[in-house]
Amino acid sequence: MLIDISDIKKSYGAGESRVEVLKGISFGVEKGEFCVLLGPSGSGKSTLLNIIGGIDDADSGYISINGEKIENMKEKALTDYRRRHLGYIFQMYNLIPNLNIKENVETGAYLSDHPLDVDDILKTLGLYEHRHKLPSQLSGGQQQRCSIGRAIVKNPDILLCDEPTGALDYNTSKEILKLIETVNQKYSTTIIMVTHNEAIKDMADKVVKLRDGIIRRVVENDHKLTADELDW
Repeated sequence: MLIDISDIKKSYGAGESRVEVLKGISFGVEKGEFCVLLGPSGSGKSTLLNIIGGIDDADSGYISINGEKIENMKEKALTDYRRRHLGYIFQMYNLIPNLNIKENVETGAYLSDHPLDVDDILKTLGLYEHRHKLPSQLSGGQQQRCSIGRAIVKNPDILLCDEPTGALDYNTSKEILKLIETVNQKYSTTIIMVTHNEAIKDMADKVVKLRDGIIRRVVENDHKLTADELDW
């Protein structure tokens, strides 16, 4: 088991304003698996993703990666864990506006001891011919591709995706999902994706359905669809 998530609880606020966001979440993710966290807004899925990513702390429970518990790591070790093991793709692209596309991707490579080849990534993402352009010269879908490139050039064990198609139209969303599928297959990257789009669950190996801070169901998908076959 690459990722072991055990009885994670998280709340915000105090007293009467205290809100329980996660109420005891437990499941595991195998190496190379594509896992979707599915649920409506407010179900706790993004909070859970941030805890897996070491961005937020759980109140109780633990998450271990390859047997090492995140909460036992000192700040330096946690920073090193994020650098070595994790790539992030957010709904907003968070690109550096005064760097060109190749330079934006290279910022991810600098964080890794074993980065992938930048030009190969750009070609895989269909961005090679745009590599000298600034982010403002690209479409939203192309900017999201660039943010994917920045995340995967690190050669991370785990790619965390928070609604990566949330700001994109249907056709561009399909393109981005195909790219994430390619990353999973080509580089054996473990992927955890947060989404509220029911259709995306059909391309995942594992679907964790969340509602009101608890897991309603975990589904192992024996008959995956390709990203091309999805429709919504």
